[in-house]
Amino acid sequence: MRIKTTIRISIAGLALLMAMGIPLRAQNGAAADHFLNLLRPPDAVTVVMESGTAKAVRDGDSWTGADAEVTTAVRPDGLHIELSAPKAGARYIILRWNGSLPSNWKYLGDAWERSYGELEWGALDANREMPWYFLASDDRMTHGYGVKTGSAAMCGWKADTGGVTLTADVRCGGLGVRLGGRRLAVCVVTTRRGRAGETPFQAGRAFCGQMSPAPRLLKQPVYGFNDWYCDYGKNSAESVAYYAAFVARLSPAIANRPFMVVDDGWQAVGGGTGYGGPWDRGGPKFPSMLGLAVAIRKAGARPGIWIHLLTAQADQPADWHLPHKPKILDISRPEVRAYIKATVARLRAWGYELIKHDYSGDDVASYGHAAPADDARWAFADRGRTTAEIVLDHYRSIREAAGEDTLLLGCNTIGHLAAGVFEIERIGDDTSGKDWNRVRNRGVNTLAYRAIQHGAFFAVDADCVGLTEAEAIPWALNRQWLDLVARSGTPLFISLKKGAITPDQEKVVAEALTAAARPQPLGEPLDWFEAVNPTRGADPLKHLEGGAAPRRWKLGGKIVEYDWAAAQSGR
Repeated sequence: MRIKTTIRISIAGLALLMAMGIPLRAQNGAAADHFLNLLRPPDAVTVVMESGTAKAVRDGDSWTGADAEVTTAVRPDGLHIELSAPKAGARYIILRWNGSLPSNWKYLGDAWERSYGELEWGALDANREMPWYFLASDDRMTHGYGVKTGSAAMCGWKADTGGVTLTADVRCGGLGVRLGGRRLAVCVVTTRRGRAGETPFQAGRAFCGQMSPAPRLLKQPVYGFNDWYCDYGKNSAESVAYYAAFVARLSPAIANRPFMVVDDGWQAVGGGTGYGGPWDRGGPKFPSMLGLAVAIRKAGARPGIWIHLLTAQADQPADWHLPHKPKILDISRPEVRAYIKATVARLRAWGYELIKHDYSGDDVASYGHAAPADDARWAFADRGRTTAEIVLDHYRSIREAAGEDTLLLGCNTIGHLAAGVFEIERIGDDTSGKDWNRVRNRGVNTLAYRAIQHGAFFAVDADCVGLTEAEAIPWALNRQWLDLVARSGTPLFISLKKGAITPDQEKVVAEALTAAARPQPLGEPLDWFEAVNPTRGADPLKHLEGGAAPRRWKLGGKIVEYDWAAAQSGR
């Protein structure tokens, strides 16, 4: 009887521990399911200041060293990290949790802003930096570790067999932030223990939702036309009007109309370069931006427009410019923020219902496409705020000026800061209207490994189905990409040159637009856990042949398999 009672109590105790999220301990001290509890004070804290680097000394929830104090407080929503540094510029906070992570599991991190074909489930690698969050999985159990969206630092993770390290970059540009008497709420660490029976994809989606508690969600699916990959900046008001009528004709006759997004090329000077301006009028081929929006609407589409907001103009004061990038405006300045808001408000007044703003990731950073290199020697004019705070304020300024009814699509923007501010985020680097391997590497890869953010952070945009001329990309290959995006439940934008497709191909495009115009379940990659990058170790910015590209997908409850290998070889 005593033995039975002991067993009964043990089972009840185990159930209680699991319900509380407390890891079960095996005899060797490791979690039985390999979950590492990070919602506790770290085992070590290092502060990197402009005045020096020091291991901080712990006193309860406080850690002091090198003219700084870090606090680590467990609260109901996670582990809150805060920083005080009244005397010196702060650069990094490095937090370390000791524990056992399995070397035979796989790990998936995110990207600083867009991804560049590099995402995949990989082996445990102590040198691998995983921005914002990471998942750990054996394909049966998947745990999540990360920071909540909207943090005041650029947060990157590293994991090894002995534990986990979080580096919070609190710099202002490349120099230390000068907080003075302000206490900085750096980030909130959050974790999710996997559950039996869920796939890694399901676990990843649930964890993204946990990291992003207040996303801005679309009221209806977004789809339509973007003229970049058919015209590459050689566009005009006439070509835009044609494409607006084209996409309207092929779209279903429902209230949810397609967008016609006028991409780079409309600006007064520098069309097609990604830069240029000023943005208060169109170029020679765009006599009236207000009139163009009216024409798009008359054609049966909704007007959308691209802009590079931070391009400096010749008549603007020199101190508005970044010291190391004079072509780019310093968004920490109140005058620049006021100018940005006025520019966005003008686009809205012209009648554009979707604003695609580009380049803010590259504008304020270099390394990792999200933060300056460690040896950078520049800072924003406002030294009292971190880069992450300044960028987030910039995004919020755009949101305020756009109003509640204008959709914002961030391109080359930092997704973990954009969540809750923008409705749509371009999650990968440019696809192509010419090069199939780039479509596979940039488009398929990013959709497979970042689709878990869809509906949790924002709507994910894996970029366009493009074609500059007939067979620039063989139709048999582009059709697969069109089919995947159209049935994935994510936004679909086509970019097809006039005359580049046949009437029969138009019917396929019309079917894709019809599918994309209505709500669908999110597509799930089924072999993403096994897919590998054939050029692993190479620089993904230079080697466009690679990128893990899952072939098997669950779309609308059906299993679909794509032949990306044939696509890569050009058959």
